[in-house]
Amino acid sequence: MGIRTSKTAAPRRDTPAAEAVPEPLPAAPRSRRARTATVVVALLLAALTAVVVATVAVGGSSDAPDRLPYWYAAGWAVFAAAVVAVRRVPRRAATWLVVAGSVALALAGLAGAPRTSTDMYRYAWDGKVQAAGVSPYAYAPDAPELARLRDPWLFPAAGSAGCARWTAHPTTGGDCTPINRPSVHTIYPPVAEGWFLAVHALSPSGLRHKPLQIGGALLAVATTGALLTALRRRGADPRRAALWAWCPMVPVAAVNDAHVDTLGALLTVLALGPLGALGAAGGPLRRGALLGAAIAVKLLPGLAVPGALARRSPRQALRIVLPAVAVIVLAYLPYVAASGGGVLGYLPGYLQEEGYEPGSVRRFALLRLVLPDAAAGPVALVSIAAVAVWVLRRGDPLRPWSGALLVTGTALLLSSPSYYWYALLVVALVALDGRWEWLAVPLAGLALYTGGEMGARGDLLQSVAYGAAALAVVAGAAVRANWRGSTVDTSAASVSY
Repeated sequence: MGIRTSKTAAPRRDTPAAEAVPEPLPAAPRSRRARTATVVVALLLAALTAVVVATVAVGGSSDAPDRLPYWYAAGWAVFAAAVVAVRRVPRRAATWLVVAGSVALALAGLAGAPRTSTDMYRYAWDGKVQAAGVSPYAYAPDAPELARLRDPWLFPAAGSAGCARWTAHPTTGGDCTPINRPSVHTIYPPVAEGWFLAVHALSPSGLRHKPLQIGGALLAVATTGALLTALRRRGADPRRAALWAWCPMVPVAAVNDAHVDTLGALLTVLALGPLGALGAAGGPLRRGALLGAAIAVKLLPGLAVPGALARRSPRQALRIVLPAVAVIVLAYLPYVAASGGGVLGYLPGYLQEEGYEPGSVRRFALLRLVLPDAAAGPVALVSIAAVAVWVLRRGDPLRPWSGALLVTGTALLLSSPSYYWYALLVVALVALDGRWEWLAVPLAGLALYTGGEMGARGDLLQSVAYGAAALAVVAGAAVRANWRGSTVDTSAASVSY
């Protein structure tokens, strides 16, 4: 038996050596397909970069908005094609393409001056005021106490035609300024003000708007890096990061217009992304501190808090909430000492102006389709609170970004703002979570804002844009639920992206 066993165990002499390992030939076609897909995605990214350059250089502005819809539509169409095509690219190559595309699009956003928003000019002014040792909450830009700080870039004299351009707003002293609402105090929270001061302090004089745009580009690329890191730690598909890195709204809103919302999105991604093993020492404290910093950039990241607290015990919740509150308080303290209650700035007036008070007819478009105007605001608040409570009670503590996306997206759907850059946070959360249908929310805001720039008035566009976005979200959720019910593989990677 032993001899027979030995002979049986010996390799057969008539077996070719090549048969001892799997044939490599079937891999060749797959390799060729992967290389082809990589080239296709690279070409699509080159086309997307060219479209974004054209959008910010010659694609229209608030002075001449008629071309904006065509360039925006072209950018989103190429973006969609690239996101679909990258699924066939191997993960390693796809990761490099995500990074390269993020950098290229960020640079593309620098191709022109701000096209559709003047918010960055307020940022520049607030940074300059702080560098002079004055609280940005103390005086409005056109206050006589700040006359010594004015320069011809931000306060050019009115010409014979007055303040005719879209970037020119009249001041009480008869000058023009690109700073919108020059007669009211700043609205931005203290971490945002710290960013404005840092950019001003690190920038050579005479560069005007460019340092803030460069800062926006750095934030956009840093957010891509944070997303890739978070996805890698979870073992999730790195291609999801393309939903932020290649989204054409990012180079326009985050870079060209340099909206500070990008800083809030970055801090939220850092807060909600994996910080190590669940319950690791210091993890909840860091998460809470980062969330507090994000809220102190803009209040909107506060909607991510329910996701961070989902199904946690009171003790665990306090380990997140207390650091968040501490960071917010510490950030405000120096400004409160200098300006007192003035740190609220123009926030109350802004809420009234933008139609977020009860009885307004300028927001809550979807609810106003079925409710009286006076009831729309309160019902929206109750609905958002109900979604937040559901996330707190039923959300996944291992996927805090998922609950954050649900609450934030629902809030924007129901409040239906026209400022599309508010949805930069939604884009970042979509990249973390993979539920791409929520990109309909920033698209709705973009359509509404562009329509407003083109002179559209009334509620129809608002209702149609956000109604279509709501239908897209519901349809995506239904398709995903059906997919989960009909397949054995229910991993997040297989059903979300």
